[in-house]
Amino acid sequence: MSGQFEGRTEIDRPIEEVFAFLADGENDPKFSPRVQEIAKRTDGPTAVGTVYASTVKDAGMKSTREFRITEFVSPTRIRWTELSKNMVTVTEGGYDLEATPEGKTRVRIFNHLEGHGIGKLVVGFALSAARKDADDFAGRIKAAVEAS
Repeated sequence: MSGQFEGRTEIDRPIEEVFAFLADGENDPKFSPRVQEIAKRTDGPTAVGTVYASTVKDAGMKSTREFRITEFVSPTRIRWTELSKNMVTVTEGGYDLEATPEGKTRVRIFNHLEGHGIGKLVVGFALSAARKDADDFAGRIKAAVEAS
């Protein structure tokens, strides 16, 4: 089983500023309480091929994750895929950004989750929780960017 969740928000910052914040994966703990720590594993600025490694806590369990940037189109689009092999992984995730006439930025975040092995039994619960939190998650992104 697999499925997707997404959240949307409008941030009171110009698109270039929002893109720069989201392009730096090390900002993730500022809006995602599940991310315990994260570090970029590749040199140079974030681009296609950049890898981030993190430790996350889901449902009381810690796991390590690695993500590779697969698409990077400044200032409108970032895509990633999970390299790590966990029970539930992100086959594709991303941000879509759109500038508004008022100088704000509309952001859509999504993750497509897939279960592996016993994870096929729990991916539905993970999706349900992620979908329930999607609007709040987008709101945490908004708050973090606007506070930066």
